[in-house]
Amino acid sequence: MEKNLTSGSVLKNIIYFSLPYLLSYFLQTLYGMADLFIIGQFEGVASTTAVSIGSQVMHMITVMIVGLAMGSTVTIAQAIGARDKKSASRTIGNTVALFMAVAVGLMVILLLLVHPIVSVMSTPLEAVTGTVAYLTVCFIGIPCITAYNIISSIFRGIGDSKSPMYFIAIACVVNIGLDYLFMGYLHLGPVGAALGTTLSQLVSVVIALIVIMKKETGISLSRKDFRPDHRFMKKILNIGIPVALQDGFIQVSFIVITVIANRRGLDTAAAVGIVEKIISFLFLVPSSMLSTVSALCAQNIGARKHERASRTLRYGILIAAGFGVIVAVVIQFVVGPVVSLFTSDATVVVLGSQYIRGYIFDCIFAGVHFCFSGYFCAYGRSGFSFLHNIMSILLVRIPGVYLTSLWFPDTLFPMGIATACGSLLSVIICFILFKWMLAHPAKS
Repeated sequence: MEKNLTSGSVLKNIIYFSLPYLLSYFLQTLYGMADLFIIGQFEGVASTTAVSIGSQVMHMITVMIVGLAMGSTVTIAQAIGARDKKSASRTIGNTVALFMAVAVGLMVILLLLVHPIVSVMSTPLEAVTGTVAYLTVCFIGIPCITAYNIISSIFRGIGDSKSPMYFIAIACVVNIGLDYLFMGYLHLGPVGAALGTTLSQLVSVVIALIVIMKKETGISLSRKDFRPDHRFMKKILNIGIPVALQDGFIQVSFIVITVIANRRGLDTAAAVGIVEKIISFLFLVPSSMLSTVSALCAQNIGARKHERASRTLRYGILIAAGFGVIVAVVIQFVVGPVVSLFTSDATVVVLGSQYIRGYIFDCIFAGVHFCFSGYFCAYGRSGFSFLHNIMSILLVRIPGVYLTSLWFPDTLFPMGIATACGSLLSVIICFILFKWMLAHPAKS
């Protein structure tokens, strides 16, 4: 159902919108974590590494799709804020047409490149077969992954963050059940993990389509709305492409880190893969703030309530940074047991504990620059978000991780710190860009 977020308490609107998104993101994160946890109970280090590497590739693809869909969320939200339902309908129709074409093309290209992708990842020899099998099945499921994420982006654009939460909740339960069936009972290994993920995404899409047909959203669609219109396509892509590229480069930087880790051996590769899953879970609040800030700010910008947009940004930063500080402190005391949830290998536990103790500070800095990115995107300046991320990746994150891996061969702690320092640079750049925006407001 359409929800107008341009009036009332700003903090209350943030909580109203972010909590369902937070829970849905939590459930979506369980996909990868469940795969890794369950395969660790039934298979060895090689299969665990295959799933961790394969799921990292899939995570990169998924976040790029979500990033591209940000253009739809913001454009729809601006139309809702301006009470222009005709533009909202045309944006939704063009979103569906655009992303279905993207999904089919992406599936074909990735299936053709599966072996080169596994090679580029410097996958340990023992895990190559499992990684190829995992990715092949997941690539076939790209249309399902795309469909779920564009449906979610549309709902969030109209102010409804609850429906996507319900879709993913059911799919998550299905995924865990299928994981135990395919990996525990049928012993399919990485293929079973991929099948569970893909089929559960299909379930979520079917459920979402049923809800769309039966639920009153406040917006009506006609056949005309699905005809490609360059005006709406351009607006979606102008916002979405920089975000997708930004998210893609961020994931590339993490893949580079994975490659560096893979070259240090199977134990290090497994440790880094496990920590990436833990971090993705802990990034729930920062990630939910990005989408919340972008959607709420976009509606307020559409309604020409710019001061409310700025207040939304401030509240988002306070929530995200506060959460990051708490998590960074707590993890220092519980890191060993947390890593042990995913493996019983003592060496992997030690290496994973070293890595996450440094990496965890990224939760503070990333939360801040995620909020700024949401704000920039809401104003159609997603290029700013792209800029600060690229600079942090090229100037700090990748060179920092590479150099610390050479200088400190016996510990992964400095590699984690280098990653967090990349986000710190992003925060500094974001503050500068924000001040520039205040001094040079967009013409409307």
